[in-house]
Amino acid sequence: MRNDWDAIVVGLGAIGSGAVYWLSRTFGDRVLGLEQFALGHDNGASQDHSRIIRLSYHRPDYVRLAKRAYETWAEVEAVSGTTIVTTTGGLDVAPRDASIPLEDYTRSMTAEGVPFEHLDAAEIMRRWPQWRLGDEHHGLYQARSGLADPIRANAAHQRLARELGATICDGSPVVALRDAAGEIEVETADGTVNRAGHVVLAADAWTNDLLRHFERRLPLTITKEQVTYFACPDPAAFAPDRFPIWIWMDEPCFYGFPTYGEPGPKAAQDVGGEETTPDARTFERDEAAFGRLEEFLARHLPGHLGPPIYTKTCLYTLTPDRDFVLDRLPDHPNVFVTLGAAHGFKFASLFGRILAELVADGRTASQGEIERFRIDRPILLEANPVTSFMV
Repeated sequence: MRNDWDAIVVGLGAIGSGAVYWLSRTFGDRVLGLEQFALGHDNGASQDHSRIIRLSYHRPDYVRLAKRAYETWAEVEAVSGTTIVTTTGGLDVAPRDASIPLEDYTRSMTAEGVPFEHLDAAEIMRRWPQWRLGDEHHGLYQARSGLADPIRANAAHQRLARELGATICDGSPVVALRDAAGEIEVETADGTVNRAGHVVLAADAWTNDLLRHFERRLPLTITKEQVTYFACPDPAAFAPDRFPIWIWMDEPCFYGFPTYGEPGPKAAQDVGGEETTPDARTFERDEAAFGRLEEFLARHLPGHLGPPIYTKTCLYTLTPDRDFVLDRLPDHPNVFVTLGAAHGFKFASLFGRILAELVADGRTASQGEIERFRIDRPILLEANPVTSFMV
């Protein structure tokens, strides 16, 4: 195998797989993707049947990015022949005095020309009688929201990249990164040294393990989270054409999906898990978090409950402001770092596309939208920043 490349991607979860594909559209067989585990592993955050995709966001820059994310997924679906996005509609539900104000979302969508409906509790329950709400609740409905399938998406990106000539190696942990006469050397555990003009680090919870080679560390919080599928009494009542994806916009925050991939719907608490590290995490169910989820569902979505089909754990890698990282290292401009901040799957293919644009052209069509995702923004330079994980 060759050892010189135009671009190397380290980490082949959702964003890394997208980056390998979009880079290979420009550089063909001069792209290498390295994954420390087996492809499709469960150690990180990129595998499961579904992730939320939505245009409903708290800032206009996110809404603009989401619009382009939809366009990008549509291109990948057309090229691959794989259905990745399923439209279900999306419902943001909240108490009227919630910790996450729905007004931020209405302002952002209005500013970007995204249609939505503001519904009171009675109307929500009329349309979706699965809900139990009171007059103190209200919600936003956006018809284009839905779910994106990570298993299909990651496999499609990898297959398309290989078809364009890219080389993908799993079981290849990176143990060293170093400057080499204007390029970057990437050494793997078996002693192989590859060189490239550009390197993309898409390692999520393992990001700081790689950044230490450049004497940099980000103030990241890593938590073990979980989702649970339930064998509810009537899974058809939660079919994708009868029940939308939903987010409970308060603290604690919960979210859920219609029946997809398993014979029952899925739900979870957002940022409900304990802090951990990739080495220390377990795959056991967090009983306290599971109890909070059960209690919420019993109160507001009782028909969702039933015997658990299974609980799946994953890692959240959170920046203190929960904004993404999508930038080059200031002192190593041919090294790019990307982090999805535990809500990035919907943007995975778009982020791969943006990274490919930055590598090939030095700029991206989404330049204005990524300015707030710089790696040297003030909060990422603090040793112990104040954290805020609600989005």
